[in-house]
Amino acid sequence: MNKIFRAKRTRAKISGTSERPRLSVHFSNQHITAQVIDDEKRVTLAYATTVGSKISGSMIEKATKIGEEIAKKAKAKKVKKVVFDRGSKLYAGRTSALADAARKEGLEF
Repeated sequence: MNKIFRAKRTRAKISGTSERPRLSVHFSNQHITAQVIDDEKRVTLAYATTVGSKISGSMIEKATKIGEEIAKKAKAKKVKKVVFDRGSKLYAGRTSALADAARKEGLEF
């Protein structure tokens, strides 16, 4: 239950708009998923995941590659600024690796 409460507490303060969509990340035991979401229109603008891909290595390496990939896809959709939604995860390890990689590719948050 604590995970659900932490995620709701984080998302209560964050909302994606057309100008600054929300970059939402999800980590499972083996895979990473990132989405750029416009909450006003309820539309996913960009999506990147390790499910079904050939990305291998540690989870931090996977997070770095997904961060780069989601930033490239977001820039292709003319999105430069986002709001980072870490969900129930602390901003450390995999989460910060994904965020740093997205920043290096040009996303601002």
